[in-house]
Amino acid sequence: MKATDREVLDLASDLESFRVERTLTARDSDKFHEAVCAFANDMPGEGRLGYLFIGVDDQGQIQGAEVTDELLRRLTDLKNDGSILPAPTLNVEKKVLNGRTVAVVEVTPSLYPPVRFRGVTWIRIGPARSRASEQDEKILSERRVSRAATYDNQPCFDAALTDLRQTEFFEYRQQALDAEVVKANNRVYKEQLASLRLYNIKSETPTNAGILLLAPEPRQWLPGAYIQFLRFNGPTLTSTLVQDKEIGGNLSTMLRKLEELMAAQIISRPEPVTDLKETTREDYPRWVLREFLLNAIMHRNYDSTQPVRFYWFSDRIEIHNPGGLFGEARTDFPKNNAYRNPVIAEILKNLGYVNRFGYGVARAKKILEENGNPPPEFNLEPSVFGVTIRSRA
Repeated sequence: MKATDREVLDLASDLESFRVERTLTARDSDKFHEAVCAFANDMPGEGRLGYLFIGVDDQGQIQGAEVTDELLRRLTDLKNDGSILPAPTLNVEKKVLNGRTVAVVEVTPSLYPPVRFRGVTWIRIGPARSRASEQDEKILSERRVSRAATYDNQPCFDAALTDLRQTEFFEYRQQALDAEVVKANNRVYKEQLASLRLYNIKSETPTNAGILLLAPEPRQWLPGAYIQFLRFNGPTLTSTLVQDKEIGGNLSTMLRKLEELMAAQIISRPEPVTDLKETTREDYPRWVLREFLLNAIMHRNYDSTQPVRFYWFSDRIEIHNPGGLFGEARTDFPKNNAYRNPVIAEILKNLGYVNRFGYGVARAKKILEENGNPPPEFNLEPSVFGVTIRSRA
């Protein structure tokens, strides 16, 4: 429950609370990230909001700070820059406490711990913040199992540990965790998988995310986990079909095949800028197609047997994924974002396919405009999300 202004003031002065971090500097970005990460992990397990105060000293005295729009933007960006995974839920406000202005970051405990900042799990025990031990991570992982609400985090009961490629996990682990954490890791293989949400210790089975990342062919368990690519020599589904391809395999394989496919399909043409100078433009900007296809993979409903549909017509491209808008995104798309598959979002970030969260649609619109394409058109049906990208004139 959100705290009142009186409760926020009391918390700012409470030197023993595990829910509070204070600082006078507005520029210690790593400290902010570590604090948010620790509050999201909620090591005591009380489910209560954590608070980062900028403008309060270590003795709980309200000193105040210059709370600019830029500072508020940077604090809000703590949840979108992709360095904290899974992405935290937080609220940023400018408040006046005892007549002085402070910035307050309010952090909601995560449903999917352990939460990591740059591959390191941070926690709070009492008023102190520290790196989590292996036992701490085990407690957080077990807590997550009992809350496995999203489909990607649920156990895949027909699968077994032997269905996962161990060598691919060790490669992924290097990308997902801090090198010192990997070096000091003495946990057994199952526990290492579980700490990255790829295995369910309680059921002794891989999670659906584990199958998608580490099984050679996830479609054995998740029949819709592929992309159907069709290219037509015309503007309709009845036009001549010139290419029909299914892009499957685990996430790494699928993404590699997808990039190879786009490289073969996209045409670049020289375009004059002046009498003596020209530039090269693509019919469809590669980054935009990549962004919308990654969004389809990240946000689709993996419980559906339908694939992601990637249809290339003579005048446009259509991308449709099963599963409509999810959570907060339903209320104000694309300003609000929510994650149907937070573990898949984390995997794509760790693999380097996603740099940050929450700004792809806005950037795609800008790139299309600069390239001479019309704005993207969205199909927001309850059970399907679609985007149409039209060719340059």
